[in-house]
Amino acid sequence: MEKKTGLIFLVSALCFEGFAQNKLTDSLKHLLTITTEDTARVITTIDMALQFRNTRPDSTIYYCEQALALARKIRFKRGEAYALTTTGLALREKGELPQSLELQLQALQMAESNNYPIEAAFCYRRIGLVYMDIQDYPTCLHYLYMALHKQESIPYARGIAIEQMNIAMTYEYMNKPDSALYFNLKAEEGKKLIEDLYPEVSRVFGNIYARKGNPELALTYYNKGIADGLKLNDYRTVSFICADAARMFRQLNQTDSSISFAKRGVQYGQMASYKKGILFSSTILSDLYDTVNPTEALRYFKIAAAAKDSLFGAGNIQTIQTLITKEEGRQKEIELAKAAYKNRLKQVGLLAGLGLILVVALILYRNNRQKQKANIVLEKTLADLKLTQSQLIQSEKMASLGELTAGIAHEIQNPLNFVNNFSEVNTELVGELKTEALKGNTAEVIAIANDIQANEEKINHHGKRAEVVVKSMLLHSQGSTGKKAPTDINALANEYLRLAYHGIRSKDNAIMVTMQTDFDETIGEINIIPQDIGRVLLNIFNNAFYAMQEKKKGQDGDYEPVLSLSTKKSGDKVLILVRDNGNGIPAKVVDKIFQPFFTTKPTGQGTGLGLSLSYDIVKAHGGEIKVDTRAGLYTEFEVVLMSS
Repeated sequence: MEKKTGLIFLVSALCFEGFAQNKLTDSLKHLLTITTEDTARVITTIDMALQFRNTRPDSTIYYCEQALALARKIRFKRGEAYALTTTGLALREKGELPQSLELQLQALQMAESNNYPIEAAFCYRRIGLVYMDIQDYPTCLHYLYMALHKQESIPYARGIAIEQMNIAMTYEYMNKPDSALYFNLKAEEGKKLIEDLYPEVSRVFGNIYARKGNPELALTYYNKGIADGLKLNDYRTVSFICADAARMFRQLNQTDSSISFAKRGVQYGQMASYKKGILFSSTILSDLYDTVNPTEALRYFKIAAAAKDSLFGAGNIQTIQTLITKEEGRQKEIELAKAAYKNRLKQVGLLAGLGLILVVALILYRNNRQKQKANIVLEKTLADLKLTQSQLIQSEKMASLGELTAGIAHEIQNPLNFVNNFSEVNTELVGELKTEALKGNTAEVIAIANDIQANEEKINHHGKRAEVVVKSMLLHSQGSTGKKAPTDINALANEYLRLAYHGIRSKDNAIMVTMQTDFDETIGEINIIPQDIGRVLLNIFNNAFYAMQEKKKGQDGDYEPVLSLSTKKSGDKVLILVRDNGNGIPAKVVDKIFQPFFTTKPTGQGTGLGLSLSYDIVKAHGGEIKVDTRAGLYTEFEVVLMSS
């Protein structure tokens, strides 16, 4: 039954999505009166809902609610996911972005957990379009490419063409007209498959050629898109095209044409209850009337402000940000689970391989110990084992570095959130500034200008915060050249200490550690491979933070984590000492900590390769690593390097 329903779903959903209300509506209503199978009624009801998405989104929501209730009653998970994502689509058309994103994320979880590729593709696309609305174009492209890959795996040509069109639209917004043109031409190849969406294709062509400085060709596509859209009663897209045409004529200083298209954009936007189209066109009209007709300018400014507040008000943005954070956390948990599973598989595979090789070696030894051939076979087997171990160690090392870099990248989100929020506030303050300036209220204008200046200082501050994190990431991500170079060991140690602290804070922002440093400034530069020694220090720092984090979990609040880092020159040697007041290392395992695959961490949280690799790196530099520890009190690692 599930396989049959999936086939119906593919044909029905992909054929009907995007159609404006037309003669199919009567056919679907008739189909509902004669359909007796519950699953088919769910799908047909949602197909009916899609007929109204561009003209009457409330009707879309009404039909989706009926379908959702029936799907849940009969426990039809596929229909439930389809109803949720279609409701989210209608809410986006109404400008209710937080509610739309929340439903799309619910539908995506359901589609992924039940392996429904069609519904997953819909969800990826519609989540991407919400990111498009809030102008987060890189994230938008990420989800649209995921939707495209899903459509290609089904495969279904109409779905592929729709994703190509949306990707083209996103590249156009990013001012990458060549990339946009490539994907829009690919979408145009499926013109017959997406005839109902072709006004959107024409709109994107118009915007591309407007950016390329060809207004005549752009206007041809705009007019074609408007004509096709009106035939389909697609007032939403027509409103959008009018706003784009108005923007082009405004840039060409053709005010009358710009006003004409913008007024049509507002008119059709209101007919479709399309707040984004209303916002774009009314903003253009407010600016154009600003100096010639203040009354009209104020009227359209109020229309734009109402639409903008509905779409991008502070509450909406905060709600969306909360949903995004929750989804990022869910995706991170999935990736961590996958990584832990892969690590377990690698460990099991290694042990199995070692066991197999040992058995083969024993058999060969017992049967052929008097023959020279046995020695040759055994030597080759051992060489293969060493190669396998070397490759596994390198793979584990790169995997752990990649995970840490991903954690630090997440840390960048915090200052960027401040930048985005203060930028949004400044945009609104500029609007207020214009209003007060028109009134001649000098005192209020100065006050608002002071607020804008203060916000700009905050934007600059948090931008520099993000810059510091990015520089740390770039330093960390540089691959090892394998060649020694004169290096300031104090600066290197301090940089990797901050890098490790960023990493632990991205995983648990409740952990607060007092860091004490004491650098010997007489050391100067020493000859080392900086990336390799940096990874040694990074591993020691990570172990220290983990030990203090675990100790804090078992304390009642009196414990204060402290990590001290110091350097010292002693003759022709340089000493780097890292001390933490964590749980320490039990005496019975101290002698094992540098052995490969030995770890005191729970299963899945450590591979046991970190200190083993660190030991090999330091040894290759002609140095050594020492450890001094006392269970429950402290651990101190001493890295000894040659100063020349």
